[in-house]
Amino acid sequence: MKEGNLAAPTRHPLDWESDNFYDETKCLDELERVFDLCHGCRRCVSLCNSFPTLFDLVDESTTFEVDGVDRQDYWKVVDECYMCDLCYMTKCPYTPPHEWNIDFPHIMLRAKAIKYKKGEAKKRDKLITSTDAIGKLASIPVVVNAVNAANSNGLLRKGMEKLLAIDADAHLPPYSSKHLRKTKIENTASSAVAAGETSGKVAIFATCYGNYNEPDLGHDLIAVLQHNGIAVQLVDKEQCCGMPKFELGNLEAVAKAKEANIPELVKWVDDGWDIMAPVPSCALMFRQELPLMYPDDADVQKVAAAMVDPFEYLILRYKAGALNTEFKSPLGKVLLHSACHQRVQNIGPKTKEVLQLVPDTTVQTADRCSGHDGTYAVKSESRAASVKICKPIARKIKPGEVDIYGSDCAIAGHHIEDILDDDSIAMAHPISMLRSAYGI
Repeated sequence: MKEGNLAAPTRHPLDWESDNFYDETKCLDELERVFDLCHGCRRCVSLCNSFPTLFDLVDESTTFEVDGVDRQDYWKVVDECYMCDLCYMTKCPYTPPHEWNIDFPHIMLRAKAIKYKKGEAKKRDKLITSTDAIGKLASIPVVVNAVNAANSNGLLRKGMEKLLAIDADAHLPPYSSKHLRKTKIENTASSAVAAGETSGKVAIFATCYGNYNEPDLGHDLIAVLQHNGIAVQLVDKEQCCGMPKFELGNLEAVAKAKEANIPELVKWVDDGWDIMAPVPSCALMFRQELPLMYPDDADVQKVAAAMVDPFEYLILRYKAGALNTEFKSPLGKVLLHSACHQRVQNIGPKTKEVLQLVPDTTVQTADRCSGHDGTYAVKSESRAASVKICKPIARKIKPGEVDIYGSDCAIAGHHIEDILDDDSIAMAHPISMLRSAYGI
């Protein structure tokens, strides 16, 4: 046996359609095995609240071992996991191909799927993970004004907290009736120039957040790509990528989203377009989780191979000598939060590499999870933990030391902004920073 994970970690396909996957006793047996190994290691204690919860259960047991923990308390650990994947990617020395074969996030997923199938998911959680449905309703003209006003009204937020257990102090993203998918873009594919591994043609998967909440982020992305001579179009139709339902354990809903999205995206891939999602979690869904759910589906694998992160794409163009580096404005001292679901894609710090091309710009990174997850930071029962997880990032952002900060995960950026609560330091998404640097 080799100590530590000395080979690149690999992930096994998810056997989510089998009866064995939903066998609660077998799942609890596996949880006990994994928890016992985690207890003996404890490297992940600083990542999220799952591990302190587990270790406290062990330390407060009669045996000081996992065998002294009531198995029904395992669910407390499961509930704290929001599958950022950092334990798997950055800390765990026992991921496959190590013989102990620990994939903590995916055993958490299995437990969540069992819990969901048993009907134990909260109505609130089913609601707030229905991002398409909420987005379509909340962004209707006139309705959108009422929704945004309610989300910023302290008294109404207190009522929402009592009714839905959505924390009154948590930042809720505003909605926009000017959907990104309403944008009309000239198709310049006929003049697209391939460079290196890129086709020069990008079809954008807008994402729920990019479409309903922050369409300006999509407009900034389109502007940057077009400024670099890249042909851009929005895919003709799309549904939520499925990540919110995936993290809830509702894998049947993920399957339905896959059946809607993959055929559409394959058409673009077959026509020679690269696929891009401005939200890291959505890109990860197509690049990792769906391929692990459907390892034998050729179309899923094809889309996974064509999906790219925006800054990954730009640095590929730069290496091929096809990136516009005529920047107009420096960014100064940038603090860049490393988005968890971007790190999991194993593409390296591409955002940092691109931003550092801007003259008179320095970029330092905060390589910690923000603790947001899209839903974890807004729930009453987990808000305090999310703030605690995020504070080490906020403490890095100090006047005079940082001019501007942000994250490739837009909601993580706003979560950091909310906790920092300092308007003297600018916050912006990195793609918006790049547009500003170009002066477009």
